[in-house]
Amino acid sequence: MKHLGTGIGWRPEIADAVEKMPGIDWVEAVAENLCPGHIPDSLLRLRERGVTVVPHGVSLGLGGADRPDETRLAALAERAQALGSPLVTEHIAFVRAGGPLTASQPLEAGHLLPVPRTRDALDVLCENVRIAQDALPVPLAVENIAALISWPGEEMTEGQFLYELVERTGVRLLIDVANLHTNHVNRGEDPAKALDELPVEAIAYVHVAGGFERDGVWHDSHAHPVPEPVLAILADLASRVTPPGVLLERDENFPAPQELERELDAIRETVRTRAPASGECATGTAPAARPADVPASTRQRLALAQTALLSALVAGTPAPEGFDRARLAVQSRALTGKRADVVAKVAPELPEILGKTYRAEFSAYAQARPMSGGYRRDALDFAERLLLAGQPEDARTRGELTQWWLERSGPAPLDARPVTRWLRAARFALRRG
Repeated sequence: MKHLGTGIGWRPEIADAVEKMPGIDWVEAVAENLCPGHIPDSLLRLRERGVTVVPHGVSLGLGGADRPDETRLAALAERAQALGSPLVTEHIAFVRAGGPLTASQPLEAGHLLPVPRTRDALDVLCENVRIAQDALPVPLAVENIAALISWPGEEMTEGQFLYELVERTGVRLLIDVANLHTNHVNRGEDPAKALDELPVEAIAYVHVAGGFERDGVWHDSHAHPVPEPVLAILADLASRVTPPGVLLERDENFPAPQELERELDAIRETVRTRAPASGECATGTAPAARPADVPASTRQRLALAQTALLSALVAGTPAPEGFDRARLAVQSRALTGKRADVVAKVAPELPEILGKTYRAEFSAYAQARPMSGGYRRDALDFAERLLLAGQPEDARTRGELTQWWLERSGPAPLDARPVTRWLRAARFALRRG
């Protein structure tokens, strides 16, 4: 297992600060935000200095009922090769549901959702992990996620689920101690018990992040300082095994560089002072026997369950039996809020054009229109739906939104030739009619 050291999540907003930070051994970058042929100069400079860069995927959906998408796997492999990475990481989560397995509309969560800890889900996850391992040029590590909701009828604890996953696939683990804290607050799960049951020797590295509590629910925001309870879980883990790497995640609401450096110092000190007396380090796991193929019926059962849950969260269908309806409502609002935030980043012109009405308008749209494609498609569909309804009422604002939609609604930017512009406008007029 490669020793990584202390790292920080690389984000464009703090790229300059990260380059200047002392003691940064490695960084992690969101894989979907990188283009292999156009790696940001900041990451290239870090690599030239010997700083390791690890691509971290967020959209593969290894815990979903479908087999991993070959195009997404190929893209993840390309990023690992372009960065010379020693490993790649993803999440134990599902991010989409519906489609052919359920003969229903495809649905996108736009967020990481928990996998039920059942035998069916574990069988599917093991096969999906094996498919991913075969397609990737470097080892894969998978991350435990934070969750607001619990599945009814679960058959294993998180630790037991992860232990068997590692035993059956040989996959490595990315343990997020902030997510263990989140699940302690939201689902009553004991972090110490989870660590007791984990195969700590399989740990590739550890995530540390902040969040906040509201109305008894912990939100894993990655936008707040790391709290003491999260550092306490890191200390507990470090007393059992020395992790090969520890990384600070921060995705928004970035503080001054000095504050990030203080958090990194606290992380280093926590690991150093709680290192096991034996000096035991995580070393990886032996190759596992190849899991048996999963019957189609198993994937279909999981698909039906995940589709029912996701539909309740994003399409307003009734809550599946056994779920906490209040928690589902919290999760649904969180998904809508994140969807609005990401669309605002993908298409920053929309909140500029719509001003203070953007969030309310988008919330109304999202409640009536589940996301079935990516965020770029979502932004275009949102603008189109407003325009078809004759909104915004202000003619000048409506004109600006119409121009924005016309310039982006085709496969390529709108041609400046009058005939091209006329054809696109005519197509829109026909749809409105």
